[in-house]
Amino acid sequence: MKKAIGVLLLSGILASCGSNPSKSISEDDSITTSTMTNKEIVGTFLGAVLTGDTTTMHQLANADYIQHNPFIPTGLAPFIGMLPVLQEHGTTAENIRMFQDGQYVFMHNIWRNAAPFGAEEMVSFDIIRLDEGGKVAEHWDAMTPVVKETASGRTQTDGPTTVEDLDKTETNKALAVALIEDVLMGKNPGNITQYISAEQYDQHNPGIKDGLTGIVAAVEIPYLAKQHV
Repeated sequence: MKKAIGVLLLSGILASCGSNPSKSISEDDSITTSTMTNKEIVGTFLGAVLTGDTTTMHQLANADYIQHNPFIPTGLAPFIGMLPVLQEHGTTAENIRMFQDGQYVFMHNIWRNAAPFGAEEMVSFDIIRLDEGGKVAEHWDAMTPVVKETASGRTQTDGPTTVEDLDKTETNKALAVALIEDVLMGKNPGNITQYISAEQYDQHNPGIKDGLTGIVAAVEIPYLAKQHV
């Protein structure tokens, strides 16, 4: 069952390529990744996994690609050996978001018919790193069951799906890191209002309410509760 779970754990991002048709290649062809974006490379690779197109998989992934899912072995060959499990369970997924930042492509997906994971519907985040040659080199993921009734009334996947203000990427990444360090890790929790608006803060964690008061209550920092609730 662990192997079944492991393969299906990646199948969410496999099916996420449904809106980006994968390019299949024959033994005599090759994919020219120099003209493809990293998102297109990842979409093509994962589409090939879903359809069992091992030729394309060999073209786009390193033989020793690194796998961080604990149920999927590192390396392309052992992963290919597990592909038949995909057909047995019929697990599919809808891609909600797919972004790229340099060599990394990250995705947000809803999985369906995902009972092998412990729930019929699951939400996943997946990160794939491409190497300098444009080949799939590393994969991370995290998943959680879909919750129908959330504390905020929002779903786990609604909200913006497009990127704006790309010129502010580095500034925004630094802001996010500072939020984690100062507030969630307790370095300077009193600085929470420097990161989170008291007027509008939309929350997609199913157990946390919207707004500043919601996140303060969730992180359970007495100082924050006293100063801001």
